[in-house]
Amino acid sequence: MDRLKEMEAFATVVDQGGFTDAAKKMGISKSAVSKYLSSLEARLGARLLNRTTRRVSPTEIGLVYYDRARRVLNDAGEADNLVASMQSAPSGPLRVSVATDFGVNHLSPIIGDFLAEYPDITVNMVLNNRFVELISEGFDMAIRIGELEDSTLRSRKIAETTKRMVASPKYFKEYGMPEKIDDLNEHMLLHYSNQSNGNVWKLTAPSGEKRHVRSAGWLTVNDGQSLLNAAISGLGIAYLPSFLYRESLEEGLVAEAMTDQPAERLGIYAVYPPGRFTQPKVRSFIDFLVAHFADQDQPI
Repeated sequence: MDRLKEMEAFATVVDQGGFTDAAKKMGISKSAVSKYLSSLEARLGARLLNRTTRRVSPTEIGLVYYDRARRVLNDAGEADNLVASMQSAPSGPLRVSVATDFGVNHLSPIIGDFLAEYPDITVNMVLNNRFVELISEGFDMAIRIGELEDSTLRSRKIAETTKRMVASPKYFKEYGMPEKIDDLNEHMLLHYSNQSNGNVWKLTAPSGEKRHVRSAGWLTVNDGQSLLNAAISGLGIAYLPSFLYRESLEEGLVAEAMTDQPAERLGIYAVYPPGRFTQPKVRSFIDFLVAHFADQDQPI
């Protein structure tokens, strides 16, 4: 006989306080409930219920078995719901945190394609330049660039970008083009204040040596576009991801410095709360982003 059905019959009898109400709850006959209980007690070799003409109550062993059986039944129910949820059509509100620069340059232009593909999802894209606490602040996921520090979150890489030093041609004409890392000590550097490592540039010399450039910087801001604007204006050298300055580079507004030096490669990740189950709306958006950026034949 079905073990889960036996457990369910026993637990329902305890919950309902009798065979009649348990049978109604389960949608089966009273005799079927009694048959399940008899089979369970025979298989276990123990009496689980005290039966009188007026009431039914669990024995001491029955109480112990009830606690464990109820947990098993709850787990089984959650497993069924999990499969049903994973197969359901993605729907509902999707709240996403993303850095302003990346959101403006790369998510805003394609979000319409995603909504057209998944009309039952509504997207609330919050653009900011800080690391939000996903769960406590009510976000379903976030897009983060660079090294991931929070190991408790699940992540999936969706793309790559590179970082290089850029400044306006005017600046390089006036102050000279740095040729090696040590030359940066003589230049005006522009910093991004939201980096966890502060005003430190992590660079790789042509020899492969890892170097850290520390400078107070002439200007520090918390927005990448503002940093690019400062570089275009000739205020100094900024160390920026290529997706942010590429258009300005093509227009001649900025030039790259020290191009013989290996560019720093940064992963772009979708991060989302831990757990074995990923909500369909989150999974569908991540799959959409992975497919979109897979068409790029180089870092963005």
